[in-house]
Amino acid sequence: MKLIYQHMLAFLVIILTSTAIVGFSVISFSSNQAYQTTYQRLEGYASSLGELATEQNPDHTSKGDLIDNHFLNKLQIVMQSDDLQIRLFNGKNKQLYPKMGPKVKLPKDIWKSLKAGNEIRIKNDHEQRETYFSSKDAYTSVIIPWFDGSKMIGAVWIGARVKNVEQPIHLAKRNLISAFVVTLIVGLILSYLISYYSLVKIKRLSKATKKVAAGDLTVQIHHQDHDEIDDLASDFNSMIKSLKKSAEAVKEQERRRDQFMADAAHEMRTPLTTINGILEGLEYDAIPEDSKPKSYQLMHRETNRLIRLVNENLDYEKIRNNQISLIKTNFDATVPLNDLKTQLKTNAEKENDIIKLEVPEKLPVYADHDRFTQIMVNLVQNAIQFTQNGVITVSARRLKHGTEISVNDTGIGMSDEQIKYIFERFYKADPSRAKLGGKGESGLGLAIVLSLIKQHGGRISVNSIPNVGSTFIVTFFDKGFEEYTNAMKISCKSFSLSVYTIDAKAFLFLTLTFALT
Repeated sequence: MKLIYQHMLAFLVIILTSTAIVGFSVISFSSNQAYQTTYQRLEGYASSLGELATEQNPDHTSKGDLIDNHFLNKLQIVMQSDDLQIRLFNGKNKQLYPKMGPKVKLPKDIWKSLKAGNEIRIKNDHEQRETYFSSKDAYTSVIIPWFDGSKMIGAVWIGARVKNVEQPIHLAKRNLISAFVVTLIVGLILSYLISYYSLVKIKRLSKATKKVAAGDLTVQIHHQDHDEIDDLASDFNSMIKSLKKSAEAVKEQERRRDQFMADAAHEMRTPLTTINGILEGLEYDAIPEDSKPKSYQLMHRETNRLIRLVNENLDYEKIRNNQISLIKTNFDATVPLNDLKTQLKTNAEKENDIIKLEVPEKLPVYADHDRFTQIMVNLVQNAIQFTQNGVITVSARRLKHGTEISVNDTGIGMSDEQIKYIFERFYKADPSRAKLGGKGESGLGLAIVLSLIKQHGGRISVNSIPNVGSTFIVTFFDKGFEEYTNAMKISCKSFSLSVYTIDAKAFLFLTLTFALT
């Protein structure tokens, strides 16, 4: 059954049920009121006749009649206008009036109740055999005893035809049926209008859903915030906005994935091409003897470059999948930072850079010593790669429950868009990055830094201004105060950093195949 018919049926059931309850109450009230009015009228006649009987025959012996029979005949003629019937009984339960016709004797139980001073009301004498006073029509009647002091001198039965009593009831029923029909028609119209109003909103939602299913994520439903359906429309609009953002994010991730594969292939293509060229030269004896040692050295360097790329990628996968064990201890970070300055001094001088160290004499750090060194080397090497004729400053300070180390450079800097992807594998903030950094840059350094800091329960943030420089701020927390966060906090803006994962063996197979084609 369609929803509109379900709504209409529900409205009609409510309306008709309410009408039936009200109608039943009205009919019941009308019926009770009609019978009560009839009883009171009949009892009034009976009481008046009793007074008259006492006045006309004070000794109750005249001809054995309580009331003059001639008077009763005239009274009966008058009462016929109200369609009333009279039967008069003396104190011995003998019918005195009417003289003609069948004689009726009141049942013993009724007579006993009358002698006790009770008035009898009979709703329908055809429903009780002992009060069956007419074989033709049913009567509603009362039987009233007459007393002279404590002595019962007689009783009077006065009845009105049931059909006359129930005439107002039948009129009320006809009016109710008419009202029921009118209510049914009006209810149908109103239920249809109300149901249609509700279903219009639902149909708008249905059409919008079909558009979304067809790929249209620009759909928005106009609503007035009047009811729950409008709330649903509002939730639908919010959902579409979220879906649109998700779709855009997926497209961006697809683009990043393609860029990732291209960058990975590029990183491996160059050394493989160099090695392949030297091998062909050696095979066809195209390389002079005096150049062969340099060729071997070049092949050796390029091979080491490939090995380093593969090892770093595998190392990154292990770190990211928590497959390494950190042995965290408290140590003085001043020593490894000084060693780092000495180790990278040569690389910095090649770019005319200066490494400055601004750390206290003692710098307590709670971390894995080797991985701490790896993190700092990668950060400083990254700064050297993007800085020429500049200064790289490594500074540190103690916090309340940790140690903060900053690596600042005066290099090319990054835009907000570049910062969003800076920790992804093989990402290049600048296409000329490989030329700036010299040999050995795999594009995995910052991705490894991010994973290691996460496993340390630390924090990293980035501040960067294009053509001004960048600052990487790393926080290592003391034992018991580590933070295990799932998202990076970047000071210039908050971004969700997504790192594409790929199985190391699959990565090597894909990139080697792509590079050799």
